[in-house]
Amino acid sequence: MHGTANTAEARRPDAAARPEIDEATRRAAMLPLADFDPGHPELFRTDTHWPYFDRLRREDPVHYCRDSMFGPYWSITRYDDIMEIETNHAVFSSASALGGITIRDVPPDLRRESFIAMDPPRHAAQRKTVAPMFTPTHLDELAVNIRKRSAECLDNLPVGEVFDWVDRVSIELTTQMLAVLFDFPWEDRRKLTRWSDIATTLPGPGGLVATEDERQAELMECARYFARLWQERASQPPKSDLLSMMAHSEATKNMDPKNFLGNLVLLIVGGNDTTRNTMSGSIYALSRHSDQYRKLKDNPALIDSFVPEVIRWQTPLAHMRRTALADIEFRGRQIRKGDKVVMWYVSGNRDEAAIERPYDFIIDRARPRQHLSFGFGIHRCVGLRLAELQLKIIWEEILKRFDHIDVMDEPKRVYSSFVKGYETLPVKIAA
Repeated sequence: MHGTANTAEARRPDAAARPEIDEATRRAAMLPLADFDPGHPELFRTDTHWPYFDRLRREDPVHYCRDSMFGPYWSITRYDDIMEIETNHAVFSSASALGGITIRDVPPDLRRESFIAMDPPRHAAQRKTVAPMFTPTHLDELAVNIRKRSAECLDNLPVGEVFDWVDRVSIELTTQMLAVLFDFPWEDRRKLTRWSDIATTLPGPGGLVATEDERQAELMECARYFARLWQERASQPPKSDLLSMMAHSEATKNMDPKNFLGNLVLLIVGGNDTTRNTMSGSIYALSRHSDQYRKLKDNPALIDSFVPEVIRWQTPLAHMRRTALADIEFRGRQIRKGDKVVMWYVSGNRDEAAIERPYDFIIDRARPRQHLSFGFGIHRCVGLRLAELQLKIIWEEILKRFDHIDVMDEPKRVYSSFVKGYETLPVKIAA
């Protein structure tokens, strides 16, 4: 069911417009599998990772990389295999004490627990604390706020001139939503964006920060800021914001400082990156698939299936990682206790054995929610319905106002094999 590299490439609607994909396909076909390092961030910055995962799904779906900038790791690249790893908590651990949930190991002295980086049974109690934020009743209340802020944002966009969609829309709207969820001081809301970016960045020359020490200093600033807010909420009657929920819950009110910052970072990144990068990805996807854009404009009711399809197509977090708790044979390969196992959601979402025509962007798919972008099982994204709601509302408001939004150049992508996102996306709204 897994086609050849050439046929997979031919099915991509945007292949002809992407010569760098052709070159990457040639390189991926010639490179020995033993030398594959699909987790290198440069592949994601240049959007040339696709052919490497195509070949791994066909020829080596449980692949061992001996050496990389992140050390040795296993790659799980097929949809069904990812779901099996994701649900086997007895063997594959999320625990921060073992290195965390990303391909990059967190140094032992900097490991901070969060409920996504916990195994059962402790995971459930902390996750349950914030779950009431995402009930249908509360989402209905949030929808009024989301629509008001979306309308204000769109009404203030320039028409007929080029601007950066990422900054003016994607960052602004997701940051406003985060500020509402935390009841965070409005004038400081862009701090949330900065802390989200800092939490996932790879330090280095020309990056957001040059060193790990600088990155940690900014995360500690985040912790101090939130600690002040926490004390305020803890001394007040319970309210419906995330901080108040945690401050008054038996499962979270006595978190140690590392667990506190770990959960803060999880909620900030989870509330920011997924929605923000899919919001940008939706504009980019429609620009590359003009037939789907016409279909959406002709029938705005398709927003309901368009939203999960673009979340699949974008896959805003490329992977999650587990650590083997015991030796195990998996699909004929011997994984050892302590090995790093990376579940590539970005590859599972292009698996032809699970998803029909996975490289095509089809806004009226019969089963658009069949994807791995939110994870699977107990660690499935707690805020997924809010992410879908934000995307649904912003596109309802866009279609009311604008006939067309044109992407003027290729986006600048994030240097990361974890966050699959956009730094900039130049667009122009037709006058």
